Amino acid sequence: MSRMKQFWNNRTLLLMCAPAILFFIIFAYLPMPGLYLAFIKYNYTDGIFKSAFVGFDNFRFLVINGDLWRLTVNTVLYNAAFILLGNVLQIVVAVLLNELRRKWFKKVAQTLMFLPYFISAVLIGLIAYNFLSYDYGILNSILTSLGLDPLKTYSNPNAWPFIIVLVYLWQSTGYGSIVYFAAIMGLDNEIIEAAEIDGANAYQRIIHIIIPWLKPTFIILLLFSLGGILKGNFGLFYNLVGASNTALYPTTDIIETYVFRSLMNNFNFSMGSAVSLYQSLFGFIIVVSCNWFVKKASPDNSLF
Repeated sequence: MSRMKQFWNNRTLLLMCAPAILFFIIFAYLPMPGLYLAFIKYNYTDGIFKSAFVGFDNFRFLVINGDLWRLTVNTVLYNAAFILLGNVLQIVVAVLLNELRRKWFKKVAQTLMFLPYFISAVLIGLIAYNFLSYDYGILNSILTSLGLDPLKTYSNPNAWPFIIVLVYLWQSTGYGSIVYFAAIMGLDNEIIEAAEIDGANAYQRIIHIIIPWLKPTFIILLLFSLGGILKGNFGLFYNLVGASNTALYPTTDIIETYVFRSLMNNFNFSMGSAVSLYQSLFGFIIVVSCNWFVKKASPDNSLF
């Protein structure tokens, strides 16, 4: 009866949570039996649960041919760059916005930085192609007019890590800085005023007051991001590079693009499921491990 009373007293909150709960039940828990695909050699005639069981052969194939290691390294390195550089840049932007004194300029700056987040990845890929194309790109047109040799960007795998990271930062920094800016707004102004009275300049206020204040927010966002460190930004990679440019595979092929090719080109559902299962388990282990370290160092900032 006490449990029912708690449900009734919190019925409004539970009703608000109902859409999110249904979302996870439908799209996260109900499809879980499909993980069995990773351990079979799927064929359309027999279906999922009557196809030949092969155990860990799909995982073994990925390890032997080297794809798993290459996909893991590329995905982790890209996401590590996205997470670290992205959060640092977002904190810097949020702090700079907070230091602006003209409200109209602050609003204009926020709007201009926020707009790239709403640009479609398809449009971003089109802009990148028009800028980097060997035959028609703006960059090569400028280089040719200066008497320099044009660049073969779409056949140079070493250039794309910098391009992809730069495009990601350009698109996501404005949106991500809102969280840190909102956290700064929650800082008590009396603390800042007391520091100003004591003679602290802007740099000292940022280093000794604002940055420590943002530490819990940074840790929480970092832990959430680490959970998806093996989940690449498929839309960005697919539209910038494509999923079938073999010349760029060494530095641009991530787990999502590999799964896409497995499903769309080879119709290998079992291999795609094996990679996805590995991706989820790896992310779960990273989150639990990082949260354990955070809990040891700073218990108040851990997730659980």
